[in-house]
Amino acid sequence: MLPECQLFGTLGCHLCEQAEAILLPLVEHGLMVELLDIAEQEQWMDDYALRIPVLRRVDSGAELDWPFEAEQVVCFLR
Repeated sequence: MLPECQLFGTLGCHLCEQAEAILLPLVEHGLMVELLDIAEQEQWMDDYALRIPVLRRVDSGAELDWPFEAEQVVCFLR
């Protein structure tokens, strides 16, 4: 079973849109990804403003910073 994940990004971020496109096939195969806008919390802005998009595993808290490809995401989820 795939771990639940969060994708930190923000509106109008073209890199975030690219990350979503990479994740879409995995979502179609059962990956649950919650999209989180860093503008919603000051702490997220502090933590992620210079790093987005960032994929975070809910179970372990492990983070995968951009840039990433589908193969890297698959390894990250194992």
